[in-house]
Amino acid sequence: MASPPISSQPTPLDAQSSRLAVTIISGLFFIFGFVTWLNSPLITFVKLAFTLDDVSAFLVPMAFYMSYFFLALPSAAILRKTGMKKGMAIGLFVMAIGAAVFGQFTTLRLFPGALTGLFIIGAGLSLLQTASNPYISIAGPIERAAQRIAILGICNKIAGALAPVVFGLLVMQGVGELDAKVQALTDPAAREALLDAFAHKVYGPYMAMAVLLALLAYGLLKSPLPEISDTVNVPTTGETDKRSLFSFPNLWLGFVCIFFYVGVEVMAGDAIGTYGHAFGLPLDETKFLGTATMVAMLIGYILGFVTIPRFVSQERYLALSAILGVLLTACAYLTKGYVSVGCVAALGFANAMMWPAIFPLGIRGLGRFTETGAAILVMGIAGGAVLPQLFAYFKAHYDFQLVFLLIMAPAYLYILLFALFAGRQTKPAA
Repeated sequence: MASPPISSQPTPLDAQSSRLAVTIISGLFFIFGFVTWLNSPLITFVKLAFTLDDVSAFLVPMAFYMSYFFLALPSAAILRKTGMKKGMAIGLFVMAIGAAVFGQFTTLRLFPGALTGLFIIGAGLSLLQTASNPYISIAGPIERAAQRIAILGICNKIAGALAPVVFGLLVMQGVGELDAKVQALTDPAAREALLDAFAHKVYGPYMAMAVLLALLAYGLLKSPLPEISDTVNVPTTGETDKRSLFSFPNLWLGFVCIFFYVGVEVMAGDAIGTYGHAFGLPLDETKFLGTATMVAMLIGYILGFVTIPRFVSQERYLALSAILGVLLTACAYLTKGYVSVGCVAALGFANAMMWPAIFPLGIRGLGRFTETGAAILVMGIAGGAVLPQLFAYFKAHYDFQLVFLLIMAPAYLYILLFALFAGRQTKPAA
């Protein structure tokens, strides 16, 4: 029997407070969109700066996204003590520490230290995501959660589109020429000096980022953002007796769905440079490919904002997005060069509204379990570590387009199944 609907439940904030919440958290999403999508050019950067192969370079998203898996549940425990607002401020401050650590150790060309900095940044984002996503999901009617998250996503992807461009201009300028010089040098000392100077380029930007994040943490703490209670987000009928998280299949199926979704999102956004370089495209072009994916995502978010739920439900939109993902993945496999890379970038459009749909469906009806359930969903972000690493490993042994297809297509098919399941669960009980 289908789960009872939740559409008529009261909302925790009035209209004015809800608009304020969307405005402030939109700013937060811009910030961690910028930080998150720096991983795309960082893969190319560390490969050159630390003289790494693809598998080692893909430890960048591995370290970043695995922090969500390990720290999401501790984040939920922190939020229960601090509340969501203070928790988000703490998350920003932790990110500031991570940015400083990354800048320092990258300048010293100590790769384990640089990965530690990325892990700390991910830890701060884990706290932010665990707080902000359920906050915005239940700050108004749950049926419009995807629409509210779409607003955040637009800010996130504008920042994501800017990140590779800004990093490319500040750090990666002339990277193709630099790579050629490094390859041509026979004197080890001269080569190391050249790479030291290249690695030092990240120091100023990341230290500035650390200061900015610390100031934003203080600003958020002093902001008028209201606290929110988890006594909302409960079913209107029938399921108030659930006493365990295991009573909510939508949560656990949603966790797996988030795992696959973030995996395909990172593959399209971060691995696209490596994918394009495998066709022989120059580094000076591939360093900007992540921006193409972000622009496609931005278009998808705008379309989702306009159409959900006015013309199509978030469940139906999720299903259509998954089908489009399968088709574009097949197209990428069947074509070559810029056309194939264009299909990968277009996956950004297919991926855009997946998180805004999956997350509210996953936490639907959790009530007092909302923070812990949100943390479990955030743990699924580890898919962004696992799927790209599988791609980096297997592409060294098999055709990279085939590897891409065999990773991406099954992931999109699972997302489609989750969308169909969620559609059935949200129908009124017979």
